[in-house]
Amino acid sequence: MSSHPVQVIAVTGGKGGVGKSNVSLNLSLALADLGRRVTLFDADLGLANIDILLGIKSNCTIEQVISGERDIRDILVPGPMGIRVIPAASGTQAMVDLSVQEHAGLIHAFSSISDQMDVLVVDTAAGISHAVTNFVKAAQEVILVVCDEPTSITDAYALLKLLNMDHQLDRFKLVSSMTKNKQRGALLYQKIRTVADRFLDVTIEHVGNIPYDENVRKAVQKQKAVYEAYPNCKASIAFRELAKNVDNWPLSYSPRGHLEFFVEQLVAQGAR
Repeated sequence: MSSHPVQVIAVTGGKGGVGKSNVSLNLSLALADLGRRVTLFDADLGLANIDILLGIKSNCTIEQVISGERDIRDILVPGPMGIRVIPAASGTQAMVDLSVQEHAGLIHAFSSISDQMDVLVVDTAAGISHAVTNFVKAAQEVILVVCDEPTSITDAYALLKLLNMDHQLDRFKLVSSMTKNKQRGALLYQKIRTVADRFLDVTIEHVGNIPYDENVRKAVQKQKAVYEAYPNCKASIAFRELAKNVDNWPLSYSPRGHLEFFVEQLVAQGAR
């Protein structure tokens, strides 16, 4: 097992269509560009997204790991710029309805590859299902992706409320997505923070703004990440800034009292 802690980042959002998977993917590439060993886990277990965005195919997915047919090391797929992808299954109802024990076993399975990465980015499903909350709780950092639409803001707040009141999470990072400019992104952050400060016991930090960029859509059509296909466009520059920010976040060296990725490693670190 690796002696160094792994930065685990869950990227989530209250609703679909806010750019969550694009943030997960392009943040992963931008971190790899900084020299980090990055693994990207498609945690939308029943509706795979990342492999479609990248145009990659795998004969094995996380479904075979949960069934015991494969080790998690067997399903790692090489992605652009040296990242590695753990693909989800597609159109499999059983993957959406995993038991608590299956979720726990899956999270524990990652410990066998901790020595192969510096950062694990977990791209969660949309919504407030148990699968989403389980993976978010298991990460050290939570990035909430929000765009400037009433449904996105409402659903993001609902997710914050659930994670805070039912699961006692109180620290969140916010990325404003598909905004006209940084000022609109800052205003979006203030909207959510104002309501959260009034009703919840949370700290929310605005860590990045990804502007609307037509090149993102073009990249999706090409089944490439925008950071790779159009490295100098507005969105890619914003992802580069976000990655530099993320790269400066302090690493966690202690467990928080519930099931986490690489928790055995954290316990070992704390015992030193």
